[in-house]
Formats: sequence, C-alpha cells, structure tokens
Amino acid sequence: MFGTLPAFHNTDEFRNRGLLGSKYVKLNVGGSLHYTTVQTLSKEDSLLRSICNGATEVSIDSEGWVILDRCGQHFGLVLNFLRDGSVPLPEDHKELDEVLKEAQYYQVQGLVQHCLSALQKQTDVFETVCRIPMITSAKEEQKMIATCRKPVVKLQNNRGNNKYSYTSNSDDNLLKNIELFDKLVLRFNGRVLFVKDVLGDEICCWSFYGEGRKIAEVCCTSIVYATEKKQTKVEFPEARIFEETLNILIYEKGSGPGGLHLLDSRSPGSSLGGDEEGATGGERRVRRIHVRRHIMHDERGPGQQTVYKD
Repeated sequence: MFGTLPAFHNTDEFRNRGLLGSKYVKLNVGGSLHYTTVQTLSKEDSLLRSICNGATEVSIDSEGWVILDRCGQHFGLVLNFLRDGSVPLPEDHKELDEVLKEAQYYQVQGLVQHCLSALQKQTDVFETVCRIPMITSAKEEQKMIATCRKPVVKLQNNRGNNKYSYTSNSDDNLLKNIELFDKLVLRFNGRVLFVKDVLGDEICCWSFYGEGRKIAEVCCTSIVYATEKKQTKVEFPEARIFEETLNILIYEKGSGPGGLHLLDSRSPGSSLGGDEEGATGGERRVRRIHVRRHIMHDERGPGQQTVYKD
C-alpha cells in the first residue's frame, strides 16, 4: 500500500531510515489523508524534504501512513504549491494567516513569501480606505484618544442643538466645515485619526489632540444679538483649521521629542487671536480659538438699522 516502499516490521528501523527508496508517500495530517510522491515533497529544502531523507523522524502507523500532528485543512494547498510552484491563496485574511502559519511550520519558504506578499497587498488596500469613527459616548472618546498612537482631529457638529435660529449664511458655513473635514481626512489618511462627534453640545467645534491630550481647539460658532431675537452664527475659519491640522502632525510617532515643545514655545501673539488656558508648573496649555465668540451684531439687509448690545 506504500508504493515501492519496502516492508519493515520494526517501526523504529523504518523511522530511522525515513522514506529513502520510496516513490509514493501516504500522509495523515490531523486526520486529512493525502497521497503524493517523495519527489513532490522534496522540491524545496523544507521539513517535508527532511522527513523524506530521514533527517527528521516521523511516526508511521501499521498501515504505512506517515502521521503529522497538524491541522490538515490547508495541507492540500501546501502540496499544490510544491507541485506547481504557485497556488491561489484565500482572500479571507484569517484563512490566509492560517496558510502562512502552515507554510512556516513546514518551512516551505516559497509559500511563506507568497503569503507575506498577499498579506501586504491586503494591508495596502486596507490602509487606502478612509474610516472615520463616530463617537458614541464620552467614555469611548476618552479611551480612543488616550490609546491612539496617532494625532487626533475631532469635529463636533450638532446642528440640532441650536436654541436659536441660524443666520443667513450659517448653514452654508456649517456645510463648508464638514466638507473641509472630509478633504483633510483624504489628505492625511494614515497619518492622523479623524473622528466625528454628533452627540456633544457644540454646534461646530474642532479639537486637536496629540499624545492623548488636547493641544488646540477652534470653535466656529457665536451668538448674534438682533433687535428681536438671538441668532447662531457659524463661521468657516479654513486657514486656522488647516494650520492647526498641520501643527498636530508634530505629534506623529517618531517625530522625536524635540518637536513636542515647538508649539509650547510659540509666543502668545502667535495663537491666531485665541486664548490659551492651562495650569502652571510645566503643564502644557491648550490653544482655544473662538471665532468671533462675543461679537454682537445684526445681519440685516442694506438700509436696515444695526443694533449693538452689551
């Protein structure tokens, strides 16, 4: 039943001589049965070749099956690679990783490299996909920012939180902020983690984090006092938002400790009109930029009276 394999009554003697002189081999890999040739198993300098030439001892049952204590699910794929020099690999990442583990165990280097190349292609494709997490709770937000190894930019927008009506161009500016967020996601994909928060109190506010702490904030809303009602004004400070996004790149992993103090060494006049809040004693401050936060005016048409209130 073992082809031209000579019959041995002494199992130890058979094990020590390996499969020398044999042409065909019966393999029982974790209950999965395979029938192949010594020539196929010996094509690469692998564990399977060492089994054939007797360099590695194996157990053989009374019926002549070589027993390999491994899962046999992907062993057929290993054999097909040895036969043809190439083989279609599974697209599922988990299955592909399983094939890699088997190839590494059997030391079939050609298949190992084939699997590694396929995994790298999957990684490259995955990294080109822009995924934007949505904040579902304050606890989740804190954990995400604290554990992220990249700089983080968060846009908090919640139009439904407005107690007052919007000014004439507020909706347009709110949309521009959201569009800018999408453009920044595409431009800095893989370098910065962008997240959205639609649950918070702010109508439109950008926050910038590095090393798990808030570095800067740009709030784009203000209250406008008219003669009869209050209105919410949304601004679009595109240049300021873009500058803070560039600044946060200093906190990329591997940028070096010297860059982490660059923002803190800026002069007070370089904070783009914002105020800086924070404790003394070495704690870094947060640049808070509130665009026209306390300016009060009425956006009425030409010829209408403008009223200012304190």
